Amino acid sequence: MSRMGDVLAGFHAAWEFESDSVLIRYERGIRTPKLFQALGERRVPNEAISGVTLTPGRRGTVGLRAELRPGADPLLEAAAGQLKEGCDPYRLVLPAERETLAEYYADELRAQLKDDGEPAERYLVDAPEAPRQFKAYDAKASFDGKTVNFRWFWTGASSAKWKAGDQSFPVAELSGVEWRSPEVFEGHLRLVRRDGSAAPAQPDQDPASVVFGLGYGPVHESLPFAAAVLAAVRQNGAAAVVPAAAPRRDPADIAERIRHLGELHQAGLVTDEEFSVKKAELLAEL
Repeated sequence: MSRMGDVLAGFHAAWEFESDSVLIRYERGIRTPKLFQALGERRVPNEAISGVTLTPGRRGTVGLRAELRPGADPLLEAAAGQLKEGCDPYRLVLPAERETLAEYYADELRAQLKDDGEPAERYLVDAPEAPRQFKAYDAKASFDGKTVNFRWFWTGASSAKWKAGDQSFPVAELSGVEWRSPEVFEGHLRLVRRDGSAAPAQPDQDPASVVFGLGYGPVHESLPFAAAVLAAVRQNGAAAVVPAAAPRRDPADIAERIRHLGELHQAGLVTDEEFSVKKAELLAEL
């Protein structure tokens, strides 16, 4: 393997190659994706890596990517394939002139891998640490490492959630987490209960869910939150990531979302173009 401590620096991160792991340090510059800044750094044991690829990127760049074993990282498990390429925490973007150097490190790392093709039996990459919190459209979500709390906002929560009251979910009562990216309009975070109780189809009617919406529950806040909860659930003896289905909304709910979108537009928080695009997306759900 390359000398311990060798560093390969890219545009938004630097990879330090150690004897048994890769330490990824993310930059905090204004152009660095917010998710990277929120993560700070990640230590990835070699046993968590199943492969390494090097591919051409845009505008004279190359991308070095570590492929992780399924089940090795709670962040990727929670993301369930929804992260855009530019927010992939395991893709290092470099100037094309460093391709030869990147290929050298890729070869050196490949030589250390002993992946047998099997999913990891436990998380090998540490989850983002608790406590964590973020603002959803309808609630403030917080997690202290043992309990998830949802405190409803009167401006956004549905009547069903108001009737249910603020919610607390001990990790021991949960079996999984469902995270749908806010970059796919109408994202949400849903907690899956261990008792198997049926949840309402629409997250805005489910007291075990919070919905995101424009400006609420951004990826760099809600995804690390979901990963921290997922890791705690796994540590407690059960964990499942539930694929997020496309939400079905009734006309009254869509009308309410359009009204809220109009308020953001009038307040100057949404551009004319954004307003038109998002309104069209909502109307298409009718």
